[in-house]
Amino acid sequence: MRFNFNFRKAPPAPVRNHEGAPAYVLTPALELYAAVATAALSDQFYEKADTRLARLRELVAKNEPAFVARLAVYAREQLYLRSVPLVLAVELARIHRGDSLVSRLVARVVQRADEIPELLAFYAQANGRSGIKTLGRLSKQMQHGLALAFNKFDAYQLAKYNREGAVRLRDALFLVHPKPRDEGQQAVFDQLVAGTLPTPYTWETELSAAGQVAYATAAERQAAVARTWETLVLSGRLGYMALLRNLRNLLEASVSADVLAHACATLADPGQVARAKQLPFRFLAAYREVLALNAGAGAPVLAALETAISASVRNLRGFDGNTRVVVACDVSGSMQQPISPRSKVLLYDVGLVLGMLLQSRCQHVVTGMFGNTWKRVPLPQGQVLRNVQELYRREGEVGYATNGHLVIQDLRQRGEVVDKVMIFTDCQLWDGTGRDRTLAQEWAAYRANVAPQARLYLFDLAGHGTTPLDVRAEHGVALIAGWSDKVFDVLAALENGGSALTEIQKIEL
Repeated sequence: MRFNFNFRKAPPAPVRNHEGAPAYVLTPALELYAAVATAALSDQFYEKADTRLARLRELVAKNEPAFVARLAVYAREQLYLRSVPLVLAVELARIHRGDSLVSRLVARVVQRADEIPELLAFYAQANGRSGIKTLGRLSKQMQHGLALAFNKFDAYQLAKYNREGAVRLRDALFLVHPKPRDEGQQAVFDQLVAGTLPTPYTWETELSAAGQVAYATAAERQAAVARTWETLVLSGRLGYMALLRNLRNLLEASVSADVLAHACATLADPGQVARAKQLPFRFLAAYREVLALNAGAGAPVLAALETAISASVRNLRGFDGNTRVVVACDVSGSMQQPISPRSKVLLYDVGLVLGMLLQSRCQHVVTGMFGNTWKRVPLPQGQVLRNVQELYRREGEVGYATNGHLVIQDLRQRGEVVDKVMIFTDCQLWDGTGRDRTLAQEWAAYRANVAPQARLYLFDLAGHGTTPLDVRAEHGVALIAGWSDKVFDVLAALENGGSALTEIQKIEL
């Protein structure tokens, strides 16, 4: 039998994005970074939660274990994500043996007591465990890491997060057998086993207690609730996140002007903002809740929220007074997707918030949005949340297609030289005009004929694994992913010759 080896190989099938347009594949490290930084682990417009989970699993196997561990720490400590670092730790435990990397990672990313049962529940799911064997055969490194994690928590923290679920903290304690630090912690563990941990004081329990008292009239009840909110605010027992989420409740309870002023001062304090580590879109969610009341008392609260979100990017670097910037926000249909099942915030909102934060720090900036068309929208600086609302109000003016190439085509046709183009998108772009123009083609033409030194930054808000351009420095293109203000640290790294992975690679394990 004779074989013919001298034949012409067919070219590889072109890569296509979810819209069917030509696309570029990321390296395994960049793809895992983008998928993790945007992971809500819930159904999205183009990708179901189980599909994202399966892709994360495949990508973990394709990357170096140390990189996966650093990325998990980065996601927990810099991006403020909770679930996806646990997923990475479990997947790493499935494939990595031979050293203490997994145990050190687990001990580091578990930062709340309820993350211990959450991690075990996912471990059981990932390993196909159910029934009486749900928690059987836990890996030694996973067991050791969880034992170390138990030592972080006191009676209050264990009691606060001792909740019902498929796996409870008591189950986890029996499974991992943590060695107590001292006799005091042994007593706490004994209470956890016996179910006798003292009920922890929280602002929720304080409000619940006030609500259970019998009052003669509805007015008396309302006054008691108002006094409770006032005590919580003035005492500082209401944490920053809780304050942010309860601004509407404070206004509806008609707390005193002095208490409201105290709440506003707390919200706007730069030190409090830095310590609170809130994702930028949380400020938008609070802003909208207050706006919905349409109450005059809400005006100082709105102003405080503007101050707070501006303080969150006070150290944004990379833009001097002469830098010319375009900020373009994708408002296509796929961006009208909630970031999680319980959230009212859309991917589109995240893009607008990050875009307006960037706009607030640039002196020479063109701001706009694209769908079927690209539209420049002049907006004042220093009003991040108000500008987001203005763009949100006008998003229907450009339609809901994915014509991102129009942003660059407009610059090219105007002959307008800019230094940086920032596109906030899910990266699933396609030319709906029927001319089959691509962002890659327009960018190449713009750099060749108008602005050779220009750089384009794709802010990937969905992490689907493909991009509309080849993200390499020689093309003047870079990728940044995520919903956190840390995207601007990545931007600074890129400006200094690094990459989106530079901040991750700095992490010590």
